[in-house]
Amino acid sequence: MRISRLYVDQPLAIQSTIQLNDDSAHYLRSVLRIKQNHQVILFNGLGGEYQAEITEITRKKVLVTLLSFNDRSVESNLNITLGIGISRGERMEFSIQKSVELGVNQICPLLTEHCVVQLKEDKKQKKVEHWQKISQNAAEQSGRTVNPQIENIERFESWVNQQSGIKVFLDPFADISLSAIQNKEQQVTLLAGPEGGFSEQEREIAISAGFIPIRLGPRILRTETAALAALTAVQILWGDLNVE
Repeated sequence: MRISRLYVDQPLAIQSTIQLNDDSAHYLRSVLRIKQNHQVILFNGLGGEYQAEITEITRKKVLVTLLSFNDRSVESNLNITLGIGISRGERMEFSIQKSVELGVNQICPLLTEHCVVQLKEDKKQKKVEHWQKISQNAAEQSGRTVNPQIENIERFESWVNQQSGIKVFLDPFADISLSAIQNKEQQVTLLAGPEGGFSEQEREIAISAGFIPIRLGPRILRTETAALAALTAVQILWGDLNVE
């Protein structure tokens, strides 16, 4: 039986017993139907993971005792930030989930000129919390010991001027590819547009902020495809996706 991995937002220490939050407890008890004495793996996003055992499981609570610590990491040598124009529903969720699996470290949802999603102020925080949950689930599934951060929603113009490291944005009209860029940085920032792409003014703003326009090939990719293709290419060229 596969051992389940769970992210827990609390301090962890060997031989301590913790109570899982309601969501994690429900998942183990009602979805997986795990019983007392079963083993699970816990991580809190600070590196490494803990082998643990369920010591009590009832309708009211699930208690887990931490048995040992494994200082393992599957993190890339690159610290990758992804700024992505907000897209509709499942497209955005898919992009976040797969980006986490591919090793992204931070994701910032961006409001751009051609965004088809309009969020009221009182809905923004709930949407970020929802995306953070998707990131958490992807980290659990993919074996990561770090939970990538979903940053607060920002406007495109503000975000591009705050970035560092090598900075590239995906532009189907660009003349160069990623392989033409010489990179010695450990920090990479990728910028991907929404369904409608970037406006001409946004392209100029990004270039002025030091972003290099690159194309991923002869075909125009959908927003969720473009971001994941770029992440894969970056990890192959400069990161830890070994294709040899």
